[in-house]
Amino acid sequence: MAHQIELSLSGHQFASPVTAHPSGMAGWAAVAASATEQCLVIDTDLAIVAASPSCCTLLGMGDPLEVVGRPLLDVLRLIDFTANRNALTESDIDKIPPLLAVTSGRLARGLMRVDGAAQPGTDETVDGIATPLFQDAAVSGSLTFFAQIT
Repeated sequence: MAHQIELSLSGHQFASPVTAHPSGMAGWAAVAASATEQCLVIDTDLAIVAASPSCCTLLGMGDPLEVVGRPLLDVLRLIDFTANRNALTESDIDKIPPLLAVTSGRLARGLMRVDGAAQPGTDETVDGIATPLFQDAAVSGSLTFFAQIT
C-alpha cells in the first residue's frame, strides 16, 4: 500500500523579525536598572554596572544613574555586627555575596550591615544572594538580590 504526502507552503505566514535584546552584561544591566526588586550588578573590577532604584533606596546609595561605574566599596560603608559598628576588615569584605560570587564563580549568600543606609548614623541589615554572571565561560560579574532584615 502506497501513501502519498503532499506538502504546500503557499499562503504560509512567516513570523516578523524579533527585535534584538541586549545580551551579556548590557542585558543584565538593563534588567537590573528597570527591576522593582532590590538588585545590583557589578563587574569583575567590582564596579557597579547597574542598580535598581529600590536597591539604591534600601542601601542608601543615592541616584541609580550616579552610582554606575563607581566601585561598590566606595558607595557602601560596610560595618560589622558588633555594638561598636566597626568597619569591616578586608577579609570580611571579601566574603560579602556580590564579591564572593565574582571571586568564587559560585552562588553566594550572606548578611550584610550597611552604615548610613536610611540616613547617617543608622544602619540596615540585608540578606544578599548573588549569582556569578558568565561571558564565554568566564565570570564577568555578579547579580545580587537583597532583602531587608527587620
